[in-house]
Amino acid sequence: MTAQELKTNVEKALEEIRPFLQNDGGDIELISIENNEVIVQLQGACTSCSVNQMTLKSGVEMTIKKYAPQIEKVTNVGV
Repeated sequence: MTAQELKTNVEKALEEIRPFLQNDGGDIELISIENNEVIVQLQGACTSCSVNQMTLKSGVEMTIKKYAPQIEKVTNVGV
């Protein structure tokens, strides 16, 4: 898979999860993909939510791995 295909697949995964985050007043932005790690930034209500790490691991990371199985980790850079 090329870098562009990987980015496209990660973006598709984020589009799938985005409505759930927006429903709670948040959002997510792709910052970069480096060494099989996706760097994102949780936004809005997600930045101060007490369960944002759980959302990141069980929601965002699982969805991204469904589209791009080679991704090993998803990290939030915060604000």
